[in-house]
Amino acid sequence: MHWGGVAAAALLVAAFSVSGGAASAVEQSGNDVKRFLLFSGLDLWRHGGFAHGGVVWSPAGLDNDGFVFKLAFGGGEYQYRSGALGNATVVGRQLSASLLPGWRFRRGGLIATTYAGLDVQDHRLSPDDPTAGLRGTYLGLRAAIELWYEPSATTMATADASVSTIGPSYSARVAFGWRTFGSFYLGPEVGGFANENYHQARAGLHVTGFKTEPFEWSAGFGWTTDSDDRGGAYGRLGLLTRL
Repeated sequence: MHWGGVAAAALLVAAFSVSGGAASAVEQSGNDVKRFLLFSGLDLWRHGGFAHGGVVWSPAGLDNDGFVFKLAFGGGEYQYRSGALGNATVVGRQLSASLLPGWRFRRGGLIATTYAGLDVQDHRLSPDDPTAGLRGTYLGLRAAIELWYEPSATTMATADASVSTIGPSYSARVAFGWRTFGSFYLGPEVGGFANENYHQARAGLHVTGFKTEPFEWSAGFGWTTDSDDRGGAYGRLGLLTRL
């Protein structure tokens, strides 16, 4: 695992800000309307790691109904065993970028954002696995949804899902949380991702909404299993800021 490249990408992105998904609303007053959300994050487990980042632009304001545009990019590595290569370990390296126009809906404590647009992925395998479903560069379509719900002043629920025609490939996460120490949400999370080369499922705990102005942090840790029936710990770290 070439952790140096993954970590360097994460630190470069983190210089602008870091995140893990949908986030809670920020109070606005007067002309202090936030229209840009900068985000990025780092996700590590025993057999892989990814860094991601991007920006969301909301002309009407991040907490209001209306058009949104999301630019997301990321990259990293994963490992799997190939039966076609005598159970040799194959290292997959993936780069991706998405251009996603969408729309945000807000109804009381619920914020829902939907996206659909272009997806670009590049997959490189070492050693090359001729039986792998994804090898090379692909252009496709991606659709995604992000939900954030605050049923009370002390509870939250969030969910996100994304699907790309490349592969196809999927990702999803669901989390619940309770306000802890008046500073952040703490609770369980489950999720996973899959493409034609590799898939993973995970369950653990998350911390969401810890603020050190102007940033908001999130983190998660727990247990993961993958397509080679391997288990191990995972950890992720994120941070976002609004402009």
